[in-house]
Amino acid sequence: MQTNQFAKIPMQSVGPFKLIGDVETNDLMVPLASYETPLWPSVNRGARVTLHAGGIRTTLMDERMTRSVLLEADNASIARDKLNDIKKRQHELQDIVATSSNFARLIALNTQVVGKLIYLRLEFTTGDAAGHNMVTNAADKLIPWFLEQYPELSYVSISANYCADKKVSAVNGILGRGKNIVCETTIPRKLCVRFLKTTPEEIKELHIKKNLIGSIVAGGIRTANAHVANMLLAFYIATGQDAANIVEGSQAINHVDITSDGDLYFSTTLPNIVVGSVGNGKGLDFVVENLQQLGCNQDTAIGNNSRRLACIAGATTLCGELSLLAAQTNQGELMATHLKLER
Repeated sequence: MQTNQFAKIPMQSVGPFKLIGDVETNDLMVPLASYETPLWPSVNRGARVTLHAGGIRTTLMDERMTRSVLLEADNASIARDKLNDIKKRQHELQDIVATSSNFARLIALNTQVVGKLIYLRLEFTTGDAAGHNMVTNAADKLIPWFLEQYPELSYVSISANYCADKKVSAVNGILGRGKNIVCETTIPRKLCVRFLKTTPEEIKELHIKKNLIGSIVAGGIRTANAHVANMLLAFYIATGQDAANIVEGSQAINHVDITSDGDLYFSTTLPNIVVGSVGNGKGLDFVVENLQQLGCNQDTAIGNNSRRLACIAGATTLCGELSLLAAQTNQGELMATHLKLER
């Protein structure tokens, strides 16, 4: 079997982006790797209009990585009693976690009991790493302790799907997994017309009928967006992330409003952005260059590089969301753009 083979995906940098809030920059160029060539000019248009409007405010709301383990008792009564005791001993769990990593820190436990099955959701901070392997290693160290301390329990699985890793779920949006990022911008009416060829009212109306009602009709789970997965995938590939995490990452919610001055308020909230600036894939030459371009391998404070990376990912998705919604308010614009750029 041949090794060291690489799939070649076209990549371009778009921007410049102006970010304010938790990340501040005036001239950031963001690399995106994608076969969908209209994505670059679309995100670029969003970046351009938000730049003229004063920028995108990024706010990190929360961060954590999760791994759920599955244990089993003889009955639900035993499961309840042992879980109650485990919750009282979190300081002991933290000592065990510390032996598995210099960066993993246990910050919360969430549990569910189904029959006699115990679903234990362990939540950690993981420094600058996305943390998949880090939290699995920590959980692997905890399981022998659980079984030794509570012989009434037995092992079922290192992963119980209550994490929930790379699957559509409600739990990640509610309890958190990865970085929870809110991105906001306010576009003056005249800039909306000039750059986006539409009005704040048209964008808001389409958002309601498409993102909100349409997602309800489709049975969407904690999602109200147009194509967040497109921007996340392109960003993840360009920065060496585990691209499968777009599954939970694309469960994003747009919010659109019109200010008292008649301007457009537009936000994208992404509660499950799973990114890291260190770890597997980050040593590839193009990834190193892209992380350096984004300023995401320079901060010596633990966790700051990955937080910056997540904020930039969120701002990038906002630009793509804003641009696509604007295009879809104009009949025929979307398909005409694809035909022009892809044929």
